[in-house]
Amino acid sequence: MKEYKVIIPKLGIRNRYKKMEDLLNQYAREGWEVKKISEAWTSIVFERNKNR
Repeated sequence: MKEYKVIIPKLGIRNRYKKMEDLLNQYAREGWEVKKISEAWTSIVFERNKNR
């Protein structure tokens, strides 16, 4: 079974790409995989196996 998480990143103006990279790496360490990133980076959908 899968579980999903939807986040609304608060990246600001400065270092936006670095903050996005750090955010994605943080969730990847927790076992989450990116399923979808909206066009304007307003939301990110993550997926992982529920029974890990």
